[in-house]
Amino acid sequence: MNLKIYQVDAFASAIFHGNPAAVCPLEEWLAKEQMQNIAMENNLAETAFFVKEEEGYALRWFTPQTEVDLCGHATLASAHVLFEHMGYKKEVIRFHTNSGILSVRRKGDQLTMDFPTAELNDFEPPAVLEEALRLPPTKVYKDTDILYVVNNGLQLRNMDPDFRLLKQLNTRGVIVTAPGIGDVDFLSRFFAPAVGVDEDPVTGSAHTMLTPYWSKRLGKKRLIGRQISKRGGTVYCEYKGDRVVLSGEACTYLEGTILL
Repeated sequence: MNLKIYQVDAFASAIFHGNPAAVCPLEEWLAKEQMQNIAMENNLAETAFFVKEEEGYALRWFTPQTEVDLCGHATLASAHVLFEHMGYKKEVIRFHTNSGILSVRRKGDQLTMDFPTAELNDFEPPAVLEEALRLPPTKVYKDTDILYVVNNGLQLRNMDPDFRLLKQLNTRGVIVTAPGIGDVDFLSRFFAPAVGVDEDPVTGSAHTMLTPYWSKRLGKKRLIGRQISKRGGTVYCEYKGDRVVLSGEACTYLEGTILL
């Protein structure tokens, strides 16, 4: 069996930036074990698989270790493949996922995703969290991920977490955020060793938690977020109450064939 595969740099306007994701269009679902093995072999933060349905596409995401319920950059990458390589002509793509229906709209060079907003639940962090991050927080929240707020961007940029300790936490990942600089409203980094990704370059799903926090703190609905990983990437955010609109660019790095 031969399967098409694309590698797309999401939240980037040029290759070698943003967050790379693999995308595999399927005619029908493979066994979960096969999809997990492909994701493990790709060894990227996420591999996305989608299958055509009557009302859009069913979409699933896998890290090298496990299937996850929500992934922003691989959703952006999947939409990019459909628009740029598979001749998708409509203005909006509807993806059916474990997190509900996610729509992606093309607006010029940008792709705009409509995601559910994460909750900002007050959280008393375990001692191991501050020990792992080596920096005290000003505030901590929890939903699927932990949101850990620090004072400034230099602290965030210089942060060198203990991933062995972070892996002990009962959470998908830890978002660490600080106020932005210049025209950027906020900065962030994302650590998820529990699902096989020590640091994710640009994390769309993390912005479903970052957007409501910074919207309320700064008193504005439209924000620009910059994830300051080594590769880095920019996410344009809009807070709409129970929904968050996230926009960014994407570009194809490679196109190939998997030989199963």
